[in-house]
Amino acid sequence: MKSIELYKIRQSVRKYSEAKVSREVLHHCLEAARLAPSASNSQPWKFILVDQEPILSQVARATFSEIVPFNKFTMQAPVIVVVIIDKPKLITRVAMKVKKRDWQLVDIGIVASHFCQQAAEDGLGTCMIGWFDEKKVKEILKIPAGKTIGLLITAGYAPDGYPLRTKIRKPLEEIISYNAY
Repeated sequence: MKSIELYKIRQSVRKYSEAKVSREVLHHCLEAARLAPSASNSQPWKFILVDQEPILSQVARATFSEIVPFNKFTMQAPVIVVVIIDKPKLITRVAMKVKKRDWQLVDIGIVASHFCQQAAEDGLGTCMIGWFDEKKVKEILKIPAGKTIGLLITAGYAPDGYPLRTKIRKPLEEIISYNAY
């Protein structure tokens, strides 16, 4: 598949079939993620694949509440990938301080995108989740106190007939300029 075609079909999937996802398929997606670039090649990430009950349901429940119900679809996902932000190399930490930039967040975005693009090519649907109770997820998964969760990614097979939505994006003319703002 050509990359541009892949970008057209990759979308956030918020409904999943009951089909299990093999660890082989997940490892293929993680291999794509592993190859992602990062500042100073720090690779500041670690992944926890959550695919067994009751842990899966517990983590899913930590993504919504009565007040914030929009992530309830996570309860259907057969897999939740927890992306941990790891400490970058010393040179990157120094550069981040000097430049007042948090390249770890950029790196996490790149690695998550690699995972989700490969998942789409492998027939999986994914959704990146930024709204979750970090304290609760860390407790459930026994993540050390000094670690930060960057985001969660639900993964699974969309049910038959799940619509491929038309992407609504600004036209290029609105988002690019040459040589000056």
